[in-house]
Amino acid sequence: MFGRLFRLWSVVRNDVRLLWFALRHPDKPWWLAPAALLLVGYVVSPVDLIPDVIPVIGWVDDIVLVPFALHMLLRRLPDRVREDARFAAARRVKPTGR
Repeated sequence: MFGRLFRLWSVVRNDVRLLWFALRHPDKPWWLAPAALLLVGYVVSPVDLIPDVIPVIGWVDDIVLVPFALHMLLRRLPDRVREDARFAAARRVKPTGR
């Protein structure tokens, strides 16, 4: 299960950061927190649409469905919340060492 989480994290790291800052925004829509909770529940749940015991096809639902759902959540955000979250996420990037 930890390998699955690591693969998903490497694919959707920036979108997760944006979602985190959007969840902390005071003008976020009411549906954002429950939708994010459902998405996290799906990622950590042992129940999948296609079982992981099927070698390649079992991972496809995780690799495709989770980033797609995350992207759709971010697209449905109001413009102001999305831009403020993007700005906040950019401010918190580690320094490049210049």
